[in-house]
Amino acid sequence: MTTAAPVATALVAVLHLYFLVLEMFLWTKPYGRRVFALTAEKAELTKSLAANQGLYNGFLAAGLVWGLMAGADGHAIKVFFLSCVIVAGIFGAATASRKILWVQAVPGAVALALVCFTAR
Repeated sequence: MTTAAPVATALVAVLHLYFLVLEMFLWTKPYGRRVFALTAEKAELTKSLAANQGLYNGFLAAGLVWGLMAGADGHAIKVFFLSCVIVAGIFGAATASRKILWVQAVPGAVALALVCFTAR
């Protein structure tokens, strides 16, 4: 069980790196438009907003990696950044798409539960 928490945290970090790539680099490309169900025109109009979102997702991933690299001393860091992931996921589900709850908040909550459950 002690490997489940860091693995889940790492998966959430990788997921947010994926979001960064989607939002910062693929938003106006066919794949990005398909993922977010955007027309070419809407993607072009919103690309700077998406890049900003992507940057924030990168910060979340960086914080989770920082917490993982700190080992046992990174517990509070992981709790903080996983909590941020959950809050962002809930807010996104309430304001943009319910799918965000399942793609972002639920994985974050599972990882947070594992991190807290395996705490010293």
